Amino acid sequence: MRILVTGAGGMLGRDLVEVLAEAPEHTLTAATRADLDITDPAAVRAAVAGHDVVVNAAAWTDVDGAERDETAATAVNGTAVAHLATACAAHGARLLQVSTDYVFAGDAGTPYPEDAPTAPLNAYGRGKLAGEQAVARLLPDAGYVVRTAWLYGGHGRNFVTTLLDLAEQREFLDVVDDQRGQPTWSYALARQLVGLAGAALAGRAAPGVYHGTCAGETTWYGLARAVFAGHGLDPDRIRPTTSARFPRPATRPAYSVLGHGRWADAGLPPLPDWHATLIEALTPAAPPSPWKVA
Repeated sequence: MRILVTGAGGMLGRDLVEVLAEAPEHTLTAATRADLDITDPAAVRAAVAGHDVVVNAAAWTDVDGAERDETAATAVNGTAVAHLATACAAHGARLLQVSTDYVFAGDAGTPYPEDAPTAPLNAYGRGKLAGEQAVARLLPDAGYVVRTAWLYGGHGRNFVTTLLDLAEQREFLDVVDDQRGQPTWSYALARQLVGLAGAALAGRAAPGVYHGTCAGETTWYGLARAVFAGHGLDPDRIRPTTSARFPRPATRPAYSVLGHGRWADAGLPPLPDWHATLIEALTPAAPPSPWKVA
């Protein structure tokens, strides 16, 4: 498999590179933001040439920043995805586009299936939905959208790394307990994406939407307690609070739990339970865990 990973310098991109490095039968091109500006259609077309699969891990990830500059955010999360899809169509490549739970309104009470109606609450979600629509429109037979949520990992800033930094500075931490979701280790998602890429090339995985989140559900408060427990810290140092205590420019969905029904059709298991995966991520022997147990 000749595979191009865009956004290869980010949290998920770096994990994709590490997963693919363990599979020498694949030929990898790892393109960081400095290597490839995905908003440049000519550069994208040249970069995609010669590849079987493109995994787009490049994105505008500043959710609150998207509220301040929706045009710039959508240029990366929407218009640039159309450039990638157009290039993939021209060169006969499959495209795996990483999307988000933020395309949903977050007002459900049961997990969102892959075909649930979309209704984003914020600019970030609208931009990512534009990217999904571009894939469906331009690559109906070779486009794959993988929605994920609550990503954390060993590369870059995320909830888990921020929490552990704050643990050294404060005795107690107040964490919201009224948003539900599925904490997802970026390394586990990277493995899933590589599996999907292989299934797509083999003709086992139909194009369309897949949900790449870990099984189960919890709140940010529940995740924080699990992180503390996994580090040998007292989870009672985490105190529950509400989202109203932490107003943000972008509205967050209250319910971000996704269903995983389509993986079976592709012959792939869904991602494992979030808590088991968190323990794997926090274990020093688990590659590529950079976290030290306190």
